Amino acid sequence: MTDTALTPDVELDTSGLKCPMPLLKAKLELNRLPRGALLKVTATDAGSRRDFAAFARLAGHVLEHEEEEGGVFRYWLRKG
Repeated sequence: MTDTALTPDVELDTSGLKCPMPLLKAKLELNRLPRGALLKVTATDAGSRRDFAAFARLAGHVLEHEEEEGGVFRYWLRKG
């Protein structure tokens, strides 16, 4: 991805982890980051798509972008 607006401050790889671990690890990482920071999460659990969208909405973060390629899901979350 070449869009510098989506250059993450931190990347988190949760590949191989099943629900709810990708979301819990992302939540812990977001707690460490300052407001406005961008976290990129990579996951392989298909359920993460539903989880990350709901989490961002409920926790006041912004799901800037999400993509899926070959069973690998990537999420860019901006801390609110």
